[in-house]
Amino acid sequence: MPTLFTADAVVDPGGIRGDAVLVDRKRIVAVGHAASLRRAWIREEAFSGVIIPGLRDAHFHPVGYATSLQRPSLKNAGSFAEIAHILQNAAARQPAGTLVTGLRLDDTSLREARLPDRCFLDAAVPDHPALLLRYCGHVAVASTRSLDIASIGPDTPDPTGGSFDRDQHGPTGVLRETAVGLVTRALQPLAPAIEPADVATAVAGLAAAGLTGLGAIVSVDEGLWGGGTGELDLLLAAAPDIPLTLRVLVVAATPDALAAAADRIATSNGASFLGLKAFSDGSLGGHTAALHEPYADRPTTGTHRLDPAWADRMIRATSSLGGKVAVHAIGDAAATRVLDAMERAIDQGVDPAHLRVEHASVLTESDIERFGRLGVTACIQPAFLASEQDWLEGRLGSDRLSRTYAFRSLADAGTPLAGGSDCPVEPPHPLWGMAAARHRHGVVPSQALSAAEALALFTTGAAAAIGEEARLEPGLPATFTILGGDPLQTEAGALSDLEVIAAYVAGERLKVPASVRLWMD
Repeated sequence: MPTLFTADAVVDPGGIRGDAVLVDRKRIVAVGHAASLRRAWIREEAFSGVIIPGLRDAHFHPVGYATSLQRPSLKNAGSFAEIAHILQNAAARQPAGTLVTGLRLDDTSLREARLPDRCFLDAAVPDHPALLLRYCGHVAVASTRSLDIASIGPDTPDPTGGSFDRDQHGPTGVLRETAVGLVTRALQPLAPAIEPADVATAVAGLAAAGLTGLGAIVSVDEGLWGGGTGELDLLLAAAPDIPLTLRVLVVAATPDALAAAADRIATSNGASFLGLKAFSDGSLGGHTAALHEPYADRPTTGTHRLDPAWADRMIRATSSLGGKVAVHAIGDAAATRVLDAMERAIDQGVDPAHLRVEHASVLTESDIERFGRLGVTACIQPAFLASEQDWLEGRLGSDRLSRTYAFRSLADAGTPLAGGSDCPVEPPHPLWGMAAARHRHGVVPSQALSAAEALALFTTGAAAAIGEEARLEPGLPATFTILGGDPLQTEAGALSDLEVIAAYVAGERLKVPASVRLWMD
């Protein structure tokens, strides 16, 4: 039966479209004014609010998010003593010998102003292997017991694309980049289980933030956030119970592993294959983002993780599967390397609309121009500014700061932009990301986006990046979000507080599970 959804207004990045959306058989029939669309035989649902295209998050870690609701967070810990207290409380609820994991460690907020080490963890939870993950996901701290389980000793060499911090006794327990994976893979069987139902409940609850679809990133062989089970396995088991659309980006090391994952996703219920996720460098917070020049506060240029020959091979393999390629690049040197690989691929016939650079945090002026010239998508996370505003200039210096999170410059260059949260690096609320894209937490205000551009980031832009269509047009799926106010007219500082009234996917209202706890750290 057709349904007419009415509201105070229907709004998209182009402005007001009317005040009603007519839906039949899961698709939009018309958008306009209720007075002209209303019929006696049409069912009507009226809302006091504003209908917008369905909000999407193009860069989201669903298993990591579910795990963040189960494991203790260290984000607000102010000292080593507070960390120890949190870990000891967690250990008291677990059997001896199981992995104690602390998530979202933020060394910049600690009284000690540094990362803890293995000796600290050995003393804090002596009866358990322990692992702390920095909130960026690119740095971890392992206890001695955890290092032993992973067979990491004084003579263990640094892996390609990663490193162990060392002192006179050997590894200190601080792991950077690919060194994290060496330990998490070994510890995975000891982690308390995350069940598919946990993932399904957590992701379904994202409807409370207005989200209707995700670019869901999973690994085929490890649970980065300590989930205990392979991320792809968990997501596919949970997918039938998740009402949001799931377009899956796979972290895979070989073409065969990627193809096998694509086949599994294609035959699953509730998810579809989107493509490959790869890494070119690390994080600014961990000093592992790869820069052309050294950091302003440490004599390093970070860590390169992308081998150009591997990148060429994996881009071809992903293209042959009909997928998109999304490569993490935070530092300007990493972005240059990724754009080089993508330009080679475009020259060989790969559609630039299938190529994404994730984060694109620090860029050279020439690479900003190259984004627009090539038509490669920049998938950006404005909410990073909330966590980095206090130390960003000190880490990069004023010259690079002007081309960091350069949203305005990218948009002016003609770059397709998509929005994401990188949750659980940042909270999963797209309105927070839209607000940060506009006010930027005061960091280089000249690089702000307009209200319309910020709305497009998490609607039409994010949808395009995950292979969906977010326009409110006849014939398209009736996927939309209803907010308590107009995001184009709401001041940036108040945008985060807009009420989310409802979210619809293909004409069906998403139900938020009664047990859900939407993480808004």
